[in-house]
Amino acid sequence: MSRLSLSDADKEARDWFAETRKSLGCTLTIDAMGNQFAKRPGKQEGLATCAGSHLDTQPTGGRYDGILGITAGIEMLRALKDAKIETEYPVGVINWTNEEGARFPISMVSSGVWSGEIALERAHNLASVVRGESATMRSELERIGYLGDLSCNHRDNPIAAHFELHIEQGPILEKEARKVGIVKGVQAYKWFTITVTGKDCHTGTTDLSSRADALLAASHMIVYARKSALRHEALASVGIIEAKPGSTNTVPGEVNFSLDIHAGRDEVVEQLERNLRSVFGKMASSRSSDHYSDRVKVNWREDSHSPAVHFHEDCIQCVIDGVKDTFGDDADKLSKQIVSGAGHDSVYTSKRVPTCMIFVPSRNGISHNPEEYTSPEDCAIGAQILPKAVLNYDTLRKARGA
Repeated sequence: MSRLSLSDADKEARDWFAETRKSLGCTLTIDAMGNQFAKRPGKQEGLATCAGSHLDTQPTGGRYDGILGITAGIEMLRALKDAKIETEYPVGVINWTNEEGARFPISMVSSGVWSGEIALERAHNLASVVRGESATMRSELERIGYLGDLSCNHRDNPIAAHFELHIEQGPILEKEARKVGIVKGVQAYKWFTITVTGKDCHTGTTDLSSRADALLAASHMIVYARKSALRHEALASVGIIEAKPGSTNTVPGEVNFSLDIHAGRDEVVEQLERNLRSVFGKMASSRSSDHYSDRVKVNWREDSHSPAVHFHEDCIQCVIDGVKDTFGDDADKLSKQIVSGAGHDSVYTSKRVPTCMIFVPSRNGISHNPEEYTSPEDCAIGAQILPKAVLNYDTLRKARGA
């Protein structure tokens, strides 16, 4: 499926969210980034303990990524209503805007604005990376009717805690025959746009030694990034390449490519970045046998930076207790404490409120792909543990009088 953020398909999903929460007796608020907050009252007034995730997808995959967390959250509200369970404090579900960063190129941007880590103006001015589009986040929020009046920040719209159910998007749980991942934190990562500038020239009249081939230079940089990542026990990936002017018989004079660096520790990301900046610079300044380097320049632009995250011990324990309640004596065998390799909205919520995540297995570890799949059984297990964690936290708040 394809449901890019703030597209017509995304509007339909948002409308479904809004209508469904109404039938469950929940209030709905929408902030200036289009984040939707559905809240169910508790016995006492206070901040809501929330389940949150996202409904937008990647261009060619994502029937479970994010969507499982939202649908399980809605099911939690429905179960509470059907069972006539009153929580001590309000509980809710949040649909965060543009978590994927697939259309507007900062992932988790709206939870980032809410947390105060990303400026609202910067987010509103993000331009679509979809070819042929001139839309910005603000223009699309206005177009689909989801530019809310509420200020998007944690001070004006606070919550008590954030729990997120998500597919693992990796192979570990399936390989180890585990049903649940208790997520302790999230890897550090940085996104960059690298621009390599050479000179356009005719492919048939310009000999190889006279060329300033930006695409050839970029290809060497991309290959080196992978080799360096392996040495640093990190990850380096390129997902977007744009060569200009884009003609069969013109040597590209400019290439822009994305670079995504991931590692479990902040210092490893920084070490890999320093190495790549140094080597890319040398590639662009010293002649090689490929006859591109003496005429090529390289420029780096940092697009996103997410330091390593460590989730809150109280929330982790609430998930652990939910796992034990679900699996009993098999809890240790069927669950695993794990660190997420992908960024999630919980990265930003954790900067402001106690946060934790719950993972369920991804078949063959595949995500961001049409083959992304999690079995109904595993989805159901996650959907059972999520409300248990939320209710455990509500009970903890009651005991502490908060």
